Amino acid sequence: MRILAIDSATEACSLALFDDGICIGHFHEVLGRGHAERLVPAIAVLPAKGRADRILVSLGPGSFTGVRIGLSAARALGLAWGAEVLGYPTLALVAAMARQQHPGEAVTVCMAGGHGEWFVADFGNDGMPQGAVVSLAPDKAAQACRYRLIAGNRAADLVALAGGAFTTLPMLPDARKALLLPPALFTAVLAPIYGRGPDAKLPQGAAA
Repeated sequence: MRILAIDSATEACSLALFDDGICIGHFHEVLGRGHAERLVPAIAVLPAKGRADRILVSLGPGSFTGVRIGLSAARALGLAWGAEVLGYPTLALVAAMARQQHPGEAVTVCMAGGHGEWFVADFGNDGMPQGAVVSLAPDKAAQACRYRLIAGNRAADLVALAGGAFTTLPMLPDARKALLLPPALFTAVLAPIYGRGPDAKLPQGAAA
């Protein structure tokens, strides 16, 4: 089976094509912006233009735009190829990457969010999430830090605030590691995980 993994929820635009579990092509670039322009051309230069039987795509949280771009591409390719499309949580991939370096350890993942907040989530030593991801101001995130292993692109910043003896793994999601995710985390429900409420709110008393 060929599997295409797509992760564009953060500043990293990342792709990996697997054939029977072996990575045969990949793309990983830290863009910040411009995922829409880079994603499809990057898929096109993968072996067989990235064609796969199954597509794995990040559901977020992360950049609202990046999440939507990845999901749109995955849905379109799934329809064109007749491929199964499954989603996974972005922070769970970071946790899986951290646990590859520190097998059997529980991990707190801390990633950049919106409006100066950070996304924080805890994962047990089986790689499964322990509660929902939350979006917190940095000082609140430092108080919520649960485990001594901290991973993500705000890991070092969180430890600087929290103090104490932590192991930090600054990292961004890498689609090449998608097959490390616990199978139970893959879902056919392709609903974005935004991790925080919308910025725009209806006026008080207005109908939804």
